[in-house]
Amino acid sequence: MQEKASVLRAALERRAALVVPGCHDAMSARIVESAGFAAAQVSGFGLAGSLLAKPDVGLVDMKDVLEITGHIVRAVGIPVMADIDTGGGNAVNAAAVTERLIEMGVAGVNIEDQVFPKRCGHMEGKQVISAEEMAGKVRAMADARRRLNKDIVINARTDSYAVHGLDEAIRRANLYRAAGADMAFIDGIGTRADIQRAVREIDGLLSVNLMDAVTGVKTELIPIPDLAALGVARVSIPVASIMVMHKALTDFFTDLRRSPSGLLAGQTHRLTAFKDYTSFVGLPEYNQEAARWA
Repeated sequence: MQEKASVLRAALERRAALVVPGCHDAMSARIVESAGFAAAQVSGFGLAGSLLAKPDVGLVDMKDVLEITGHIVRAVGIPVMADIDTGGGNAVNAAAVTERLIEMGVAGVNIEDQVFPKRCGHMEGKQVISAEEMAGKVRAMADARRRLNKDIVINARTDSYAVHGLDEAIRRANLYRAAGADMAFIDGIGTRADIQRAVREIDGLLSVNLMDAVTGVKTELIPIPDLAALGVARVSIPVASIMVMHKALTDFFTDLRRSPSGLLAGQTHRLTAFKDYTSFVGLPEYNQEAARWA
């Protein structure tokens, strides 16, 4: 598990816009991996939707976040980044959660400087804690990493861009980097020019968020090769998995309910074949193992 963190760190340090899609459960993580992506991240937005059918406003208990993150880590071979929102409390809480993540084999962790209850970074009405309080959380997390002699990547997210502007976001990013974060993440950053300036003025790695990779929501949808040329380390696409699932299930069950026959006979394009699905989730391997011990 230490190796996965080191693999992730090396990929980020290339500053080649490593695309890290979000996943909301073990299945979506496995699909991200099978599509060929080199890393995945747990989507807090996706967890709130899939677990509670609620918005991403701090309603998911940390124990549930950790449990589902553990399922995801066990389901894939690629590095996984966790999302711990504001860290579960103060600096001591953030350090304790970091220790749990390290024990689970998580390769990286996102923590943000919002006031709790937090909001998805592209929602309105965000507020941020003081930069000094957030820096204390980052220092405590880095100390936990040092004590356990592990290499987990700490990604410090600031939501101050929407509240105080780019100057403050860059100031905070550098403060969090000095406190021990490996990468800074300015959520909701708007334009190519702002991203270019942030790369230039932040002392270390920068992550940006393109949300769904279709609209970008509040961030300009810049091609990945362009972001790599700018020197961006990571490109987060956190909400696509849950949004795609919502669209697909809504379309299927709406059409099924409206069908005069109550069926969608022959519309095989809507779903994975039963044999392909059971193969994907490992039924053949399960049967072989069961036969071995019969």
